[in-house]
Amino acid sequence: MTGGARQRSTAGERQAQVMEAAVIAFAAKGYYGTTTTEVAQVAGISQGYLYRLYPDKEALFIATIDHLSQRLKAHTASVAARVATTDPALILAELGASYQDLIADRHLLKLLMHGNCAAGEPAIGEAVRRCYAQQVEHVRSVSGASDEQLRRYFADGLLANVVAAVDADTVDAPWARVLRG
Repeated sequence: MTGGARQRSTAGERQAQVMEAAVIAFAAKGYYGTTTTEVAQVAGISQGYLYRLYPDKEALFIATIDHLSQRLKAHTASVAARVATTDPALILAELGASYQDLIADRHLLKLLMHGNCAAGEPAIGEAVRRCYAQQVEHVRSVSGASDEQLRRYFADGLLANVVAAVDADTVDAPWARVLRG
């Protein structure tokens, strides 16, 4: 008798569903423009249930930034595991190339950008700094790169974010070609 029976989600499944909904909602309108009602609607849950999971919008946004950080680390680890070299420059080159694929997910890219913009809020700023710190140290550990190599890698990544966010890859103009490299 499985035709009409509805299967309940586990707490972990529901938490993952809410995180994905929060990524989508916050990516669309940022921290300031997104309501918890909108996140709940995207997740298909009540706002009351959302508040049982997160005490307020700020806590939800911080959890979303932490979730994003874990996704970035998992992606980096996956790429680094496939690289058949110990040369830091070659590892960083592979990570950089794969990063383009990662930010093709416009939800992820926009969430990164909105996180930076909301970093003026003390608790959110701390979450964003924690995300960057985790990424720098993780890339350092998987690549063996020097501080200068890491600085260049992250500078290129941040520029790639801007190029993607403003669709400079679709613009045939000198400034866009310079930024694209």
